[in-house]
Amino acid sequence: MNNQKQQKPTLSGQRFKTRKRDEKERFDPTQFQDCIIQGLTETGTDLEAVAKFLDASGAKLDYRRYAETLFDILVAGGMLAPGGTLADDMMRTDVCVFAAQEDLETMQAFAQVFNKLIRRYKYLEKGFEDEVKKLLLFLKGFSESERNKLAMLTGVLLANGTLNASILNSLYNENLVKEGVSAAFAVKLFKSWINEKDINAVAASLRKVSMDNRLMELFPANKQSVEHFTKYFTEAGLKELSEYVRNQQTIGARKELQKELQEQMSRGDPFKDIILYVKEEMKKNNIHFMKAFQKIVVLFYKAEVLSEEPILKWYKDAHVAKGKSVFLEQMKKFVEWLKNAEEESESETEEGD
Repeated sequence: MNNQKQQKPTLSGQRFKTRKRDEKERFDPTQFQDCIIQGLTETGTDLEAVAKFLDASGAKLDYRRYAETLFDILVAGGMLAPGGTLADDMMRTDVCVFAAQEDLETMQAFAQVFNKLIRRYKYLEKGFEDEVKKLLLFLKGFSESERNKLAMLTGVLLANGTLNASILNSLYNENLVKEGVSAAFAVKLFKSWINEKDINAVAASLRKVSMDNRLMELFPANKQSVEHFTKYFTEAGLKELSEYVRNQQTIGARKELQKELQEQMSRGDPFKDIILYVKEEMKKNNIHFMKAFQKIVVLFYKAEVLSEEPILKWYKDAHVAKGKSVFLEQMKKFVEWLKNAEEESESETEEGD
């Protein structure tokens, strides 16, 4: 009896060690990689078969723990070392984004593979987002063709909602920006994104993550101007993106002008200084304040910088030809209000007499 009691802990301990050894082998990233690569090699380039294989494998393999390894393989063909290179001693597969044809149709097909996988295993969503952020930081380690494929794929995934536009933050990496990698990548990305949706949908996605006013940061500081951005992206075939950024810049500048004018007036700054500021801003922004003209005049009127008489006189005959119809149309309702107010004032004066 005593001998049997002494043997129990020993047998139990042996079973425990066996389970730990099995568990270690099961969660070995190299073994995980080998299983995925072997399965992909067997499916070949049939992406429907690839999607089915990945769907079924999720029940056997630990996608949650090895999400990064899984996505490295699907994009680059194997586990990536820091910087974006493939380890020489690791297995590889050609059933991946980087080994595929460099065209939008192929990238759309791969996007469906990722989309189905993440819909099936929802917990992979965060891991995939982290993977793409990492891949964007590794761009210099990839060939031009690989970057182009990744850009097209990312654009499609942004369009179908698999990815959030916040991943674009990685493109503002100083080294990527300095060497022009970010801007070149953005061209391919936005072309595929706009091809799937339109500029309005793209703009809405950018606004949600406060990225709509940061696009000029794709260029080094000495090239962060509307003119440079517009020229670069228009020549690349993205005129709608150029116009969007120009409009965003104009709206921002107009709001800044109105805010500064209100502050200057509340401080009681001299009228000549306020006028000088307005002239300088309008010159700097190439008369992009035409839409804000009426608001500026109203601000001056409320602050008693301008009275009814000069405004009405200007409206009648003192305006210049440039922008005439735009200015007159903007001022029409305000001028009518001024005229009515003036007539009511005169009527009240007569009644008082």
